[in-house]
Amino acid sequence: MEDVLKIGGKYLKSRFILGTGKFASKEIMRETIERSGTQVVTVALRRIDLEQSEENIISFVPEDVTLLVNTSGARNAEEAIRIARIAREAGYGDWVKIEVINDSRYLLPDNSETIKATEVLASEGFVVLPYMHPDLYAARALVKAGAAAVMPLGSLIGSNQGVKMRTLIEVLIDEITEVPIIVDAGIGRPSHAAEAMEMGAHGVLVNTAVAVAGDPVAMAVAFAKGIEAGRMAYLAGPGRECAHASPSSPLTGFLYDT
Repeated sequence: MEDVLKIGGKYLKSRFILGTGKFASKEIMRETIERSGTQVVTVALRRIDLEQSEENIISFVPEDVTLLVNTSGARNAEEAIRIARIAREAGYGDWVKIEVINDSRYLLPDNSETIKATEVLASEGFVVLPYMHPDLYAARALVKAGAAAVMPLGSLIGSNQGVKMRTLIEVLIDEITEVPIIVDAGIGRPSHAAEAMEMGAHGVLVNTAVAVAGDPVAMAVAFAKGIEAGRMAYLAGPGRECAHASPSSPLTGFLYDT
């Protein structure tokens, strides 16, 4: 059976979600999307030109790629809900990544407000992917509220620090079985993405590490391969870690045995 990711009734071959911020140009962004093979990209509504000018960032997103509008800039549930509704009214679909951040230094998501926004938007038919601080109780509340996936941060957004929240994310992977777990934020290297996938995450969202790379297109391809390799390793079943040495060849029957 083909290994695909299912979110909100949509089947995806690629488990790589790409953010569209910080690229040096929209042309580079478009080439990066195309070469990475991603099938979902996230765009902040505040970066979309609702007047539909030729320079509208949406016109640089391939038509066969699903748009995941995010609510970047929202400070509470009410603002996130309003942004999602504006996006749908403007014709940008019903997939929405909830970002509610009211902390300007660490940019940590507000789980409580995120749950409120998820419940309202899911009830209105949106496919809601909430960005959250990895907490089991909040994740369960998001699932109950109707989230189509749960997106815990790997580390501080834009930090490229990798999967610093590994232990807490592993708890979510073990306990949240109703919807996919997509690791979002802080993923700085393809090896970080591979690590998240080896843990059992269902997908990874990356933006900064690709957009600010010396060659964003090549970096996106590297991330796609890292995510694929990590997924394959997870499905293959990695061997367990041991506290002691274990020889790969028998220690008996060697030359000095008599």
